[in-house]
Amino acid sequence: MKKKVLATLLATAMAAGCLAGCGGGSGDSAADTAPATDSAPAASDTAASDTASDAAAEPVDYGSGSITIWVAENTVDFTTQKAQEFFEANPDMAGYTFTVEPVGEGDAASNMLTDVEGGADIFGFAQDQITRLVSAGALAPVVNENAEFVTSNNDAGSAQAAVVGDVTYAYPMTSDNGYFLYYDKSVVTDPSSLEKIVSDCEAAGKNFYMEINSGWYQPAFFFATGCTLTYDTDSSGNFTKCNVDYASDAGVVALKEIIELASSPAFQNGSSVDNGTNIGAIVDGTWDSGSAQTAFGDNYACAKLPSFEGSDGNTYQLSGFGGYKLLGIKPQVEPGKLAVCHALAQYLTNKDTQLERYNAVGWGPSNVEAQQDSAVQADVALSALAEQLQNTIPQGNYPGDYWTLATSLGDDVISGTISASSSDEELTNILQTFQDTCISYAQ
Repeated sequence: MKKKVLATLLATAMAAGCLAGCGGGSGDSAADTAPATDSAPAASDTAASDTASDAAAEPVDYGSGSITIWVAENTVDFTTQKAQEFFEANPDMAGYTFTVEPVGEGDAASNMLTDVEGGADIFGFAQDQITRLVSAGALAPVVNENAEFVTSNNDAGSAQAAVVGDVTYAYPMTSDNGYFLYYDKSVVTDPSSLEKIVSDCEAAGKNFYMEINSGWYQPAFFFATGCTLTYDTDSSGNFTKCNVDYASDAGVVALKEIIELASSPAFQNGSSVDNGTNIGAIVDGTWDSGSAQTAFGDNYACAKLPSFEGSDGNTYQLSGFGGYKLLGIKPQVEPGKLAVCHALAQYLTNKDTQLERYNAVGWGPSNVEAQQDSAVQADVALSALAEQLQNTIPQGNYPGDYWTLATSLGDDVISGTISASSSDEELTNILQTFQDTCISYAQ
C-alpha cells in the first residue's frame, strides 16, 4: 500500500473525527460525516484533501498502540497471518501491535452492544446486527475514499448491507450468508419440489431438516407467496416503520405449507448438518458445506430451495433472506489509530484476501472480481446459493424482538397449537396478531 494512500486515510480519519466531535450523538455524527453531494467540495473535504497532500510529502505519524480484532474461530490463524503481512508491508504503522481473538459474528455483536468501550477495535458481524450496532455507537462511519472502496469493489447487495440511512458503516467480507438445499442424491430424486423431497425422505426412512421456528428461515414460505416483512430505519438506526402483510390470503397459504411440512414424519426442526441424524435433505448454509460433504459422501449434492404447491393450487418458489458478513471498526479517540484500522480493514476485505479466505475456510467472496475466480465458480454449494439468492431479498435490519416472535410462531406449529385443523379465519387472526406485534416494534 502506497504512502500517499495511507496519508489520505489519515486525513480522512482526522476529518471524520473532527466532524464526529461536533455532533451530539452517534446518529448526528453519522449524518455529519456523510460525503458531500454538491459539486463544490465541503470545507471538511477541502481540509482533508490539503492535509493528505501535505502528509504525502513527508512521513506520516500514525502514533502507537494496540489493535484488537475479533473474527470467527476458524479464521483466527488466517486473519493473524494477513494482519502480520499488512504491518510488515506498512512499516510506517509499526507502532501498533495487534491481537486476533476468536469471537464469532453473533457473539461479537452482542459483546459490542454490552460494552462498546471494552470491545474490539475491528470485528466481524452479520449484517442483521448493523442497526443495533450503529444505535449503540459501536461503529465508526466509513466515509470518502473508504466508502468508495466499499462500493467500487463489492457487489451491490453486500455494499448496501453495510449502509444505515445513507451512511456506510462497515466493509463487506462475504456474500454467502444465505441458505439452500443440501441433499443425498441417492434419496432425493427431484430437488426442485418440496413435496417430492419430503415424499422421498419418508419412503427411505430419512429425515428432512428445516428450522421453521427461526426468523431467518421461516420467511422462506411467506416471501414465496408474495408477503412482505421489512423495517425502515433512520440514519441513527432507529426503526421508523414496519412494512408487513402476513395477515392476508397469501400469508395463510404460507402458514398452511409450514403446517403441512411439520406434519410429515420425515420432518425435523433444525438447520445444522452436525446436529442432524439420518439426513436425507437439509436447508442449511455454506458454513456447513464440509460437514455436508462428509455426511453424504459420494451422494453429496446441492440445489436452490425447492418450490411447493400451495393450498390455493398455485406453485411457489421458496424464498427467504440473503445475507452478508461485514467487518466493522469501533469509533476511536486517536485519528491515527482510526486511519490504521481503516487501512487494515481494507486489507482484510480486498480481492486477494477474500480469495485466500475462500481457499482457507470456504467463505464466499463479496468482491466482484473474486467472485469470478474459477475455483469460486466451480464450488457447488456457492453455486446453489448464488441461484437461490436470485429468489431472495437482502436481509435488512430487524428488531431483536422480531426473532423471538418468529420463534414463537414456529413453536406453536411444532407443538400442534397451530395445526391443519385450524380454520382459515383462525390462521388469519394468528397472523394478524403476529403482524400487529411486528408493527409495534417500530412505534
